[in-house]
Amino acid sequence: MSIRQQFAKTGSPGSVSPKKHPILHRLIMDRWLYIMLTPGVIYFLLFKYGPMWGILLAFKNYQPFLGFFGSEWVGLEHFERFFSGKTFWMLFRNTLSISALNILLCFPLPILVALLLNEVQVSWYKRMVQTVSYVPHFMSWVVVASMTYILFTTENGLVNNVIKALGGKEVNFLMSERWFLPMIIGQNIWKGTGWGTIIYLAALTGVDSQLYEAARIDGASRLRQAISITLPSIRPTVVTMLILKLGDVLDTGFDQIYLMLNAMNRNVGEVFDTYVYTTGIGQGQFSYSIAVNLFKSLVGLILVFTANAIAQKLGEEGIF
Repeated sequence: MSIRQQFAKTGSPGSVSPKKHPILHRLIMDRWLYIMLTPGVIYFLLFKYGPMWGILLAFKNYQPFLGFFGSEWVGLEHFERFFSGKTFWMLFRNTLSISALNILLCFPLPILVALLLNEVQVSWYKRMVQTVSYVPHFMSWVVVASMTYILFTTENGLVNNVIKALGGKEVNFLMSERWFLPMIIGQNIWKGTGWGTIIYLAALTGVDSQLYEAARIDGASRLRQAISITLPSIRPTVVTMLILKLGDVLDTGFDQIYLMLNAMNRNVGEVFDTYVYTTGIGQGQFSYSIAVNLFKSLVGLILVFTANAIAQKLGEEGIF
């Protein structure tokens, strides 16, 4: 009698021997979990893995009227053109500058805010602060860029009005190369800090309260408790988030940068994402823009694997 017939006859997953058929037994035992997983698998196959065949265009000189198969195969020509040009170093410098500042300034802030909120004893005040800090996350970058323009424009902008009222000279923040990075990082801090605390607050709920009680008995201050108990307890979560953040080093976000770019700050603001859009959609250089984007994705993949390997060497679990 076959396994299928045996299962159909008994109607019980236990009728399939786990020793003889371990994989089939596990599939039958957890069949409802796999059924629930099916929509997600189909989504990733259709919209994530299916379109990956398009990376072949990075090695072709794609012409829409010739089609995918009729376009000329050029090998690494687009990569050679990209790496040999001055544009590559400008994009690399700008992207790394924004990413480095995001990691140094934006990444630690949600951890700090989560630690501070965890010390708040008044529940209604804690909930109010959380709600207020979450709100900016739900605003689109169009709204954020518009608010930035209203605040910093030289045409009756609030910040410049205050500067002039104090006797200073107005500053053209929006057109200045010097102020581009501070505004980008400021937007990221304002928009993402509150939302980023959710994961760390969830991790803090798993810290054993008996550890704090023992520390208080030993006379440890609140600061010492945070350093010796809280931070080590959420370290695996911090490491995981840092690994994922490193994978996005060359992915600075298209919407925000594109909305803040102009002719005066492009030299410090142009990044890989905006360059891919400009060359691909704006200039019709499809194969070249795909080659640039493929390079960016490969760098992110290598960084994730590298950071994960380093984390495991240091005794952390990593993400896989």
